[in-house]
Amino acid sequence: MTKVVVRPAASHDIAGVVAIEEESFADPWSARAFRDALGNTAVYFACATLSDEDRVVGYVVAWFAADQGEIANIAVEAAGRRKGIGAELLDAALVEGKSRGAEAIFLEVRDSNTSARALYRSRDFEEVGRRRNYYKRPVEDAIVLKRLMGR
Repeated sequence: MTKVVVRPAASHDIAGVVAIEEESFADPWSARAFRDALGNTAVYFACATLSDEDRVVGYVVAWFAADQGEIANIAVEAAGRRKGIGAELLDAALVEGKSRGAEAIFLEVRDSNTSARALYRSRDFEEVGRRRNYYKRPVEDAIVLKRLMGR
C-alpha cells in the first residue's frame, strides 16, 4: 500500500513544488521564494511524497516567530487532492508549530475554497477575520483562521 511521507524539503524538490504551485494558484510564488525558504531557520518547509516514489505530490510552508506561526502556503497536486495528503501536510506543520512553542497558528484561505476550509475546521481552526478583496485573480476575500495550540 502506498503511504504518504512528509519530509523536509530539499533543493531538488523545488521544480516539483513550483509545478504544483503554478497549477494551484493564480498568483504563484517564484522558485526563488521557495529556495529562500529552504535556508531560513524560522521556516518549516516540507514536501509530501508517496512511499513508492520520491516525486513531490504536495508541500507546506509555515513560519514561526515568538509564540505564533503562520501557514503561508499549502498545496497538493490536482491528482492527489481529497486523498488525505493535505491533511498530512497540515498535521506535520501543526506538530512543528507545537515543537517550536507556537501558542497560535494563523492562515488565510479563499472564501470559496470550501474543501480547504473543511480541512482547517477539522483541525480546530476558527474564523477570526476577513480581508476584503485580498486575492486578486480572481478578486475574492480571504478568511483569516486561527488555531490555538493548547487543543
